[in-house]
Amino acid sequence: MRMVPAILLLAACGASPAPDMFGSVRSEVTRGGMDFVVFQQGSEVEVVRMGYLSRPRRGAVPALMAEAAEAATGCRVIANSMTTKIPGDTGVARFALDCRT
Repeated sequence: MRMVPAILLLAACGASPAPDMFGSVRSEVTRGGMDFVVFQQGSEVEVVRMGYLSRPRRGAVPALMAEAAEAATGCRVIANSMTTKIPGDTGVARFALDCRT
């Protein structure tokens, strides 16, 4: 029973960045009806998709993640720079940014 409060506390925290992105700028963006949390550190961004998504709806997520990164940072996502820790993951991705004006 002691675990229930701890689980509820963790669930309320929302998205947090990977350890190497601590200290990054955090933004929240909605694209295509999906909510994303974007963490920017220099010319790199980590995008976290919030909420459950069925497998058939996951195909559009990488493009929406890139849009969310651009909207949150004002920078252009470098083509083909998306990386994930798990191949095909649509929950968390990283992109390289071109922030030259």
